[in-house]
Amino acid sequence: MNIDLKQFAALQKASKESFFEQKKLLKQVMSGRTVPCSTCKQPLKLYTPEQGELTGIRCAKGCTDIALDFA
Repeated sequence: MNIDLKQFAALQKASKESFFEQKKLLKQVMSGRTVPCSTCKQPLKLYTPEQGELTGIRCAKGCTDIALDFA
């Protein structure tokens, strides 16, 4: 499968935009803001190591599930 430079540039741009959107979402949730899931509109919640083994940000239904490693 060959990908031309325009397709590769578009893929890079989409990946970059996605990364910055997730970074923004992480900052908002970690600062205590109520952020709704883009799918089910339920609030996203931060799960820390003190709350159990699965750490990250997720909604109650599991539509959004971003795993995080805490150091």
